[in-house]
Amino acid sequence: MFYHVYCLLFFFTKILSSFSLTEKISRLFAKPVKKIYNTSPIASFAFISSVVSGYPLGAKVTADLYENKQISRSDAFKMMSFCSTSGPMFIIGAVGAGMFSNALIGYLIFSAHIIGAILNGIIYRNIKIKELSSTKKIENTAKPSNLSSMVLDTSLSVISVGTSIAIFFVVIASLSPILSFLPSNVSAFIAGLIEITKGCLDISALPSIKQAILLASFVISFGGISTIFQSLALTATFKMPIKLMILQKFTHALISTFIAFLLIVIFL
Repeated sequence: MFYHVYCLLFFFTKILSSFSLTEKISRLFAKPVKKIYNTSPIASFAFISSVVSGYPLGAKVTADLYENKQISRSDAFKMMSFCSTSGPMFIIGAVGAGMFSNALIGYLIFSAHIIGAILNGIIYRNIKIKELSSTKKIENTAKPSNLSSMVLDTSLSVISVGTSIAIFFVVIASLSPILSFLPSNVSAFIAGLIEITKGCLDISALPSIKQAILLASFVISFGGISTIFQSLALTATFKMPIKLMILQKFTHALISTFIAFLLIVIFL
């Protein structure tokens, strides 16, 4: 069921990003986005898409906007610092209600995660990136794609994401004998740095709920190596450096963990 919903979100977001509807959606947030993040107002569409759908849709939408010449390469780099998030279905549904058996924990982690993303984008608002030689003046020249090309693009994206998840699940399984010698919190954290689903599952079993929430907040915002590679594959058109992507995810993870700590003090 989750896989089907994920495919539909990918597909409908692709439709929206191929038409002028993105401009209408982002117009409401034009001034705050431009002022806070120093990017094109259409960045709000990528942010909303990422928040609603989760990894790695924000990266995909950012890449589509760049390919449609609706944003510059500098915009794309900045946007990846706050438009690469997990979604409520995973954090609240799978992690909170499912793994922790407590929806409140899911809402707490999700709140920290999104606030962290919003603040993280401010850190990178002034980075300047050289445009690629093939990139011409940015214009809104996006044209509607035909249905078959949208379906094909969506299918390839979903296959790429699924393959990456499967590969890193195998990696974690291969490392399990080594991780078993480490303390449970350390092994769970390392697993989360590789693939967040398996990592969060292990983290949720830790005896200290507060420690588990902090660790889950960090690994979800970091995204894991699996998600980072998914995003790199989807953003190949504007050649996002892996070092910068890892740095952006690391600072997001730090901020989200701190916010989660504050929320724990207030609500738990």
